[in-house]
Amino acid sequence: MTPDEAIKTARALPCWTAVSAAVPLDGGITNHNIRVTDKGRDYVVRLGQDIPEHGILRWHELSLSRAAAEAGLSPQVHHVEPGALVIDFIDSVALTENDLHDEATLMQATDLIARVHRDMPRYAHGPILAFWVFHILRSYAHDLRERGSRHTPQLSGLLDEADMLERAVGPVDLVLGHNDLLPANILRAEDRLWVIDWEYGGFNSPLFDLGGIASNCDLPRAAEEAMLTRYYGHPPDTALWRSYSAMKCASLLRETMWSMVSEQTSTLEFDYADYTDKNLNRYRAALAAFTDKDT
Repeated sequence: MTPDEAIKTARALPCWTAVSAAVPLDGGITNHNIRVTDKGRDYVVRLGQDIPEHGILRWHELSLSRAAAEAGLSPQVHHVEPGALVIDFIDSVALTENDLHDEATLMQATDLIARVHRDMPRYAHGPILAFWVFHILRSYAHDLRERGSRHTPQLSGLLDEADMLERAVGPVDLVLGHNDLLPANILRAEDRLWVIDWEYGGFNSPLFDLGGIASNCDLPRAAEEAMLTRYYGHPPDTALWRSYSAMKCASLLRETMWSMVSEQTSTLEFDYADYTDKNLNRYRAALAAFTDKDT
């Protein structure tokens, strides 16, 4: 679907009364996002089908979107039909990596993550998927081999590293996580932060969201310690820091292998090869730091 086709599809949805504008929004590398103005009120239309290779099932995204809205964490759902999800538009700006290097913003984001983990299960109902990163990594490796990926020669080594990281993570608490905390999925409105995009939500360790936001923003050690202290209510001890660091590496490896798969399967206009290289370099750096401290 081209951007023009996406706009045409968004405008044609039956939920509108008098559309006056429809423009594409930045972001979105698994779907098209269109801002639609109807009778003076703005909405966001998310257009996308199931993506089984990434575990994206739109019925599940809808269920979590509704739960997050009821919890006051995400915009309200306005309309849904196959291939389209319409939510309220929030007058806001998406956070950037640099924003989360500001201590006050990072603490606000940490509080938001804690609310997701604490409050979401109270509002979710029906089937909810699990999101265990190490299972996902093994599934990605299988798919990459089946498709003859250019990355196949390095998969055995990456899986060996994943096995080591899974052992290092150890036993985990279980929360309902977001599991895709790119800074752009956190919106800053005038008075608060919001979280959007529930494609990958599911039960997981809280360390995945915490490690994900740290790795996606390249946070320094002091900021990571402040984030963990805010979340847990006490500074991280040696065991927590090791488990967290291993999960942070795993989150980077998942983003890398997600992009490897997307190089072959996605039809969106996005430079996945460059995204793979960027995240692979981040993963290698994080793994080197982890193994250096672990020896």
